[in-house]
Amino acid sequence: MSRKRRRSSSRKKSMVLPVILIVAVIVIIAAGVFLFFRLRGTGENPSDILKNYFSYITSQDYEKMYNLVDAGDVSKDDFISRNQNIYEGIGCSDVKVEIKSEEKDSVSYSVTLTTLAGEISYDNTARFTTDSEKETVLVWDDSVIFPELTSTDKVRIYTDEAARGQILDRNNVVLAGTGTAYSVGLVPGEMNEDHSADVETLAELLGMTSDAIESELSQGWVTDDSFVPLTTISASDADLRRQLLEVSGVMLSTVEVRNYPYGEAAAHLIGYVSSVTAEDLEEHPDEGYSSDSVIGKSGLESLYEDELRGQSGYTIVIEDENGEQKSVLAYQEKTDGEDIRLTIDITLQQSLYEQFQEDEGCSVAMNPYTGEVLALVSTPSYDTNQFILGLTTDQWDTLNNDESQPLYNRFRQTFAPGSTLKPFTAAIGLAEGTIDPNQDYGSNGTSWQKDSSWGSYYVTTLQDYSPGTLENALIYSDNIFFAKAALNLGADKFTAGLDKFGFNQVVPFEIKMSQSQYDNDGSITEEIQLADSGYGQGQVLANPLHLAVMYTAFSNNGSMIQPYLIYKDNPSATVWIENAISQENTSILTEDLKSVVNNRAGSGYAAHRNDTELAGKTGTAELKSEQGTTGQEIGWFSVFTTDPNATKPVLLVSMVEHVEDKGGSTYVVEKDDAVLDEYLGS
Repeated sequence: MSRKRRRSSSRKKSMVLPVILIVAVIVIIAAGVFLFFRLRGTGENPSDILKNYFSYITSQDYEKMYNLVDAGDVSKDDFISRNQNIYEGIGCSDVKVEIKSEEKDSVSYSVTLTTLAGEISYDNTARFTTDSEKETVLVWDDSVIFPELTSTDKVRIYTDEAARGQILDRNNVVLAGTGTAYSVGLVPGEMNEDHSADVETLAELLGMTSDAIESELSQGWVTDDSFVPLTTISASDADLRRQLLEVSGVMLSTVEVRNYPYGEAAAHLIGYVSSVTAEDLEEHPDEGYSSDSVIGKSGLESLYEDELRGQSGYTIVIEDENGEQKSVLAYQEKTDGEDIRLTIDITLQQSLYEQFQEDEGCSVAMNPYTGEVLALVSTPSYDTNQFILGLTTDQWDTLNNDESQPLYNRFRQTFAPGSTLKPFTAAIGLAEGTIDPNQDYGSNGTSWQKDSSWGSYYVTTLQDYSPGTLENALIYSDNIFFAKAALNLGADKFTAGLDKFGFNQVVPFEIKMSQSQYDNDGSITEEIQLADSGYGQGQVLANPLHLAVMYTAFSNNGSMIQPYLIYKDNPSATVWIENAISQENTSILTEDLKSVVNNRAGSGYAAHRNDTELAGKTGTAELKSEQGTTGQEIGWFSVFTTDPNATKPVLLVSMVEHVEDKGGSTYVVEKDDAVLDEYLGS
């Protein structure tokens, strides 16, 4: 019995082995067939071949396309060049093919493809044959690209460039628009035979090297009659033009360029455009940019790029060998860019720039009742027109290595606000009942510490005064009063109060600003830091625009209004933070801030006016490397008109770094006074 079982088992094993071998052979054959077709890229029938062919257009794999066709006398290189030039030239993408019918040797189909000029759709019929290896291939000629295209025809795309929109101020004054410049170039045939001396002269005039000019002249396309462009210069520099034209072979050609009439005064706000780079084309695929386009690189030119640039128009045509148009494949009309009208008053913007142009600082101006931003200035600055004309290496290095950082946009950053924060420490104390506006808190002299646990650290202030009321503490800008106020509140109530004023929040505005903060790590834990924070030091940092928005509470019954930059015909306020200060406390503090400017003892009295009532607060923040040391000082002045019916209501916040040797915040007050005199007096 056991022998029978063994024989039966042996017989079953012998039957299983051939089956396994057969299955293995089938799998290997199937894999080979699959791999063959995979590598070759064909399908099993003409329809599949055609679909694969058109899928390679989208992926720009022209060599795989060639492997699927019988191109007759057309070489592989010519096939690839022809297809690549046409499809990429028209910006072809998203190719879709639909099979209509299939015969043994032909396929009828429809194609839709996206181009720079919009969609192109057509019906066609493809023929198929077998090659020497008995494989089915597509019979190719130029009609596969477009049915009416022949080998002698050309596919051309004509561009109608969209005009870039202008950037205008509130009074429709052009801040960025079309201007004129001169393209400087050489015509080799007009140059002296020995032109080395001329090239050296030209290099010196243009800030180039002789080698760079010779390199341009030695390009393969250059002939004696060619105009070889070297750089672009301003149309306003007549003396440079005269010197250039004295050099043999130099030619000047008028060109249109983006122009910034106010240059340095609005550079950080408006920004500039530049020629599209390869990186730009990668970041903005299928958006209509070409190597000849410009794109906003900074400021509002970048922020409103989509609106400003518009859409160029394109016409794709087939032309015969004589240049005669045979057909129009696609047409897209151009759409010029939109004009962007701002709330900015360029006269105020320019006045602020001229006053502070030598200082490291910034200014913000607003209408405190509507939220319209009237000026955003950062100094020192740079001429945006230089970026349009082309910076030399020396000019670029000078800008980047300048210790005053002219490229740095200060109005977007944060700085220690110093005493400009005191009205808000007062507002928190009034709300919490830890400050009585009528109480005399007595004199503390000019140096104070809570107790001996502070060691050698003292809070200091500049003046002793009496009585020690809230109003006088603001008039004399008493650090000790507000250090005590913060300590009486405690860290939790003090920071919660600052949060209510928008600290650690994004200010709702078209341009992204750095967030104001009261501590690097988000909470105040040290007693001395809390005391210093009460008068705007410690680790408190405020963005100038945010600070301006905080001050709008004094003009709007305690509510902070939202700033905005795009002009409205009928401006009205949008509240950002409602009832940041109660109406009662707003009235108290507004009267105190009037005293800061109008009381002869006030730190802001230098801005006092007889024709317009102002209110405000000065501030000086000392940046110390450690407690007990002296350091760089930042000067501030926040000032606003108090009459809601004023012809030109304005709120102005200015900040200047390094005022320690300039008179502190008084330096800023006096410059703002000159700006207000010009603005309100006009």
